[in-house]
Amino acid sequence: MASREIVRYRSPLRSALQGLSILFLIFFFVWTVLPLLIMVVSSFKDLLDAFQLPEVGDWGGVGVMFDFKPTGTHYVELFTEKHFGTYLRNSLIASLGSAAVSVSLGSMAAYALSRAEFRGKRDLLFWIISTRMAPVVAVMVPLYVIFRSSGLVGTLPGLILAYTTFNLPFAIWILKGFFDNVPYAIEEAAQCDGCTRWQAFRLIIPLVAPGIGAFIVLCVLFGWNDFLFASIIGSGGAKTLPVATAELVQPVKIQWGMIMAAGVVTTVPMMFLGLLIRRYLVAGLTMGAVRE
Repeated sequence: MASREIVRYRSPLRSALQGLSILFLIFFFVWTVLPLLIMVVSSFKDLLDAFQLPEVGDWGGVGVMFDFKPTGTHYVELFTEKHFGTYLRNSLIASLGSAAVSVSLGSMAAYALSRAEFRGKRDLLFWIISTRMAPVVAVMVPLYVIFRSSGLVGTLPGLILAYTTFNLPFAIWILKGFFDNVPYAIEEAAQCDGCTRWQAFRLIIPLVAPGIGAFIVLCVLFGWNDFLFASIIGSGGAKTLPVATAELVQPVKIQWGMIMAAGVVTTVPMMFLGLLIRRYLVAGLTMGAVRE
């Protein structure tokens, strides 16, 4: 019996759209990765090699950009002369501290708003998220006055509190959706077994762990990449990596090698964190999107 082959018809429009999609992905990949590649390569170049570029239109001379003798002088100067080790520690403490405080307080508030029913609940939720809608610049002067009168300017606790001011409303709003997705029957069964409300809350925390983990990453990214809070509230004793990198641009001399090295030091930890937990990050962000 002769075999029959199924021939699938593909319209020219569909083929053209697929080709355009592939071209767009290639362009987007190059557009995204090329600046990072140039930054990493330039961080290992000395001043003379950094400005060796091919002639305009000479695409065959692109290889001159990669023809150099690697040096780690810029990284050594960052951590010996520019004290980037201290700034790296400040960035870690401020971002992780804010994430811990925001998620701890936000999870309890989100759980209460998810389970409790009272008059004006929706208005309260809107008020909470409306505090996150305000631009940072609009509230910077009042916050600076409050922090200065409290002696928190230039300190790591002050910087953590500043980050928490904007992270906490977002944490309450996002985490509430995760708790809404957990069946209330689990807590009722726990309470029937003699658990208190606090024990029932601790019981369902593992069920929303992916969502909490995803939000911790978002909080860490916000604190790590922040420049405005760090330059004003954290000026002095709580200087972070973005502020220290900006100070390398001086009116007389721009230290391109150290700027590129500082960019690598600032970018690589967050890229590594994103790649390490990318699977759990996607699972956490999509958790609670569909209710059963």
